[in-house]
Amino acid sequence: MQCRLAPFLLTLLTAACVGPEPAPPPARPLPPPIPQADVKQAPVAPVAVLPRKKKPGPIPTRPLNVKADCVFRDETGYGGTMKLAIEQARVQSFQASVSIPRRGNCKFDLKNFRQTREMPNVTLSHLSDRCIVHVWEQGDRITVAFQQCQKMCSGDAWEGLWPILTDTRDGSCA
Repeated sequence: MQCRLAPFLLTLLTAACVGPEPAPPPARPLPPPIPQADVKQAPVAPVAVLPRKKKPGPIPTRPLNVKADCVFRDETGYGGTMKLAIEQARVQSFQASVSIPRRGNCKFDLKNFRQTREMPNVTLSHLSDRCIVHVWEQGDRITVAFQQCQKMCSGDAWEGLWPILTDTRDGSCA
C-alpha cells in the first residue's frame, strides 16, 4: 500500500509548492500637478555668440595679375618649384617642377602650351597632348591645377599630383 501512496503523496507535495501568483502591489496615486506659477526655473547663463567664420568670396572677374617664384616641400618629401608671371590675364612665363616621393616627377614649361582662355580663369592647353593647366584666384590665393597631364610626369607621379597654391601676400607656395 505504501508503494501506491508514494506517487499520490509526491503529487500532493508538488501541487502544494505551486500556488497562485502573488498579486502586484497596489499602484501609488500620482501627486497632483504643480501650478505653473509655483514652478521655479533655474537661472539661464548667457550664451556667448561667436562670430561667424568668413567664407571665401566668389572668384573675381577681373584680369589676373600674379608673380611667383617659389620653392615648396612638405614633411613627406613632396615638393617642387614654380615660376609664374601673369599680367592682365596674359601668361608671360610658367615653369613648374613637382617631385612626388616613390612615384616620380612632373615638369611643365610654357613653351609646350598655348593660352586658350583669359577670363574668368586662365587656361593653358598643351600643344600636342590633352594636358590642361588652370590658374585662378580666390581670396589671397592663386591656384594652379593640372588636368589629364599624365605625359608630363614620369612613373605614376601624375596620380599624386596636387594643385600648387600660391599666397599672393608673400609669394610662397604649397
